[in-house]
Amino acid sequence: MDQLSLFDSEEFFRFPEELLEYTEHFLPDDEASQLEELLIRNAPWKQRTQKMYDKTVLTPRLTAWYGEENRTYKMSGNDFTVNPWLPELLTLKQKIEQTSGHKFNSVLLNLYRDGNDSVAWHRDKDSELGKRPVIASVSLGQVRNFDFRKADDHRNKYSLPLQHGSLLIMKGDLQQNWEHRIAKSVKSMKPRINLTFRLVHEVS
Repeated sequence: MDQLSLFDSEEFFRFPEELLEYTEHFLPDDEASQLEELLIRNAPWKQRTQKMYDKTVLTPRLTAWYGEENRTYKMSGNDFTVNPWLPELLTLKQKIEQTSGHKFNSVLLNLYRDGNDSVAWHRDKDSELGKRPVIASVSLGQVRNFDFRKADDHRNKYSLPLQHGSLLIMKGDLQQNWEHRIAKSVKSMKPRINLTFRLVHEVS
């Protein structure tokens, strides 16, 4: 597994392996492109709403959930009925599990249609994910920067361009101590799909 190395201004920064692992060519280009085309064409994409500053707004991206059949997941106070696994997504899940040694039971897909689509600074701290969740993120399509910053010191900020077919594994205390985002871009951007594989627990 490649050690994650980042540059921020003139400073060389090596991010700890116990928090992030990055494999740039996890999927071959042709396999990644075929999966991207399949999902853009066939996934049941929806634009959801979220609360921001006492207002209800549309999320600036499209989403789709896949997982175990006849399951409903509760995330961020919302109930999500998942779509049954596509064979291609199940195969990808199994490949990630074999590589990482971690188990997953669902995947959230985000479609960033162009540079206007984004996700704001956040931490994946839902109780359904457990105290130290492991999230495996596969990127397809347009390269976008994955920004992350220390939650208690926003000057401590880094950026990693996520390549087509790459795998980023977030683990350990990352979700407790670091925030991450995909920012809007003024540059012309083609579509990008991000697949985040998670182990969602039932919480009573």
